[in-house]
Amino acid sequence: LPPALPEAATRAARAVLGADRVPQWQRDLPRGGRPRRPRPSDEPDAVFVPSCLGTLFAPAEGGSGVAAALLTLAERAGVRLLVPEGIGSMCCGTPWSSKGLTSGYEAVRDRVPPALRAASRDGALPVVSDAASCTEGFAKLLAGAGDLRVVDAVAYAATELLPRLTVRRRLGSLALHPTCSSTRLGLDDALLAVARAVADEVVVPDGWQCCGFAGDRGLLHPELTASATRAEAAAVTARPFDGYASVNRTCEIGLARATGQPYRHLLELLADATA
Repeated sequence: LPPALPEAATRAARAVLGADRVPQWQRDLPRGGRPRRPRPSDEPDAVFVPSCLGTLFAPAEGGSGVAAALLTLAERAGVRLLVPEGIGSMCCGTPWSSKGLTSGYEAVRDRVPPALRAASRDGALPVVSDAASCTEGFAKLLAGAGDLRVVDAVAYAATELLPRLTVRRRLGSLALHPTCSSTRLGLDDALLAVARAVADEVVVPDGWQCCGFAGDRGLLHPELTASATRAEAAAVTARPFDGYASVNRTCEIGLARATGQPYRHLLELLADATA
């Protein structure tokens, strides 16, 4: 459709039904991504659970997406990742729990932990998630599931993949946006380790804070994200960078809107650097 049509239609629907019920479609919103598919492995080193964010939103223009990047990096490092059967219906539960939709969250809690326990061989293998907010969600979801261990893809790359990879092309400078979840998970050291492997200069801009996208907040209340990113965007646009990265797709969308720059997942840039 011509962009003006969905823009006008969602504006009208928001006026009638309310901004908390209907998201505002904007022409800079990415297209849909690719469905998640199982990836069997006879002797896996880890269970990889790609985020549904990669299905909702396509990568930034020119990017492969974090799921494809992680699989590529693992293959280069000689590490075997298993994507479990039924991945298309697996969720960390955050979209349910964050809105107080307890019955939906209970359905996820009843279905997903047993499936991941079986895929991880009763906890012998780590469960790797490729979006920081989903890593946090899985950690909460699996907290009562015994010894299942959840690892964020950036931390997994820093410890298991990066030592086995050869960086061939480095960026001169990189603007890095940590996320709320990556900070709460204690991923700062892993983020910086991967970022410094990718670029000579890594800058966490002045004014960095939560981008305010918060799942669907940036679609329902774009003004929230615009306000939350104003100071950081001013610091980023004050000078040029060779790359722009974060570790969650919706945060990348929010920062791209604020700065006009193509934010990508940090592991996509690592895949480019080790090609």
